[in-house]
Amino acid sequence: MYQNILIATDGSELADRGLEHGMKLAHALGAKVTVLSVTEPLDDRARHAASLAGVEDPTASYDASVDEMMKERFADIQRRATEKKVPVELAHEIDRHPAEAIVRFAEEAKCDLIVMSSHGRRGIRRFVIGSQTAEVVTTTTIPVLVVR
Repeated sequence: MYQNILIATDGSELADRGLEHGMKLAHALGAKVTVLSVTEPLDDRARHAASLAGVEDPTASYDASVDEMMKERFADIQRRATEKKVPVELAHEIDRHPAEAIVRFAEEAKCDLIVMSSHGRRGIRRFVIGSQTAEVVTTTTIPVLVVR
């Protein structure tokens, strides 16, 4: 049914539920998994504040921090995929709009399912907090499995 599953994760405990569910599904279907993490670039206000605080090169410091975080996250994901005998590719994108990056990446990689987690918030709480999952669901033509 599904051959190429994209699992989007931000490394949070909630996203971990989607990661686990997506890997189990991939194992059951004999599908390949691509795990995508999207981080936002350092914004101008944070860069300016860091400069004022004496950080010599805020962008390089931020990039190094993100690289280290991704190495740790991807090492854990690779270990889990190996344990579950699921073929996995790991991808990292930097984009101010994570949902747009997820949809674009899924289309380019010809994924036939996107797996994401969501708190399932409604109304004003969803509006105030925002939901990358809701945005992906409403902007893609690829089926989306939402794990709560």
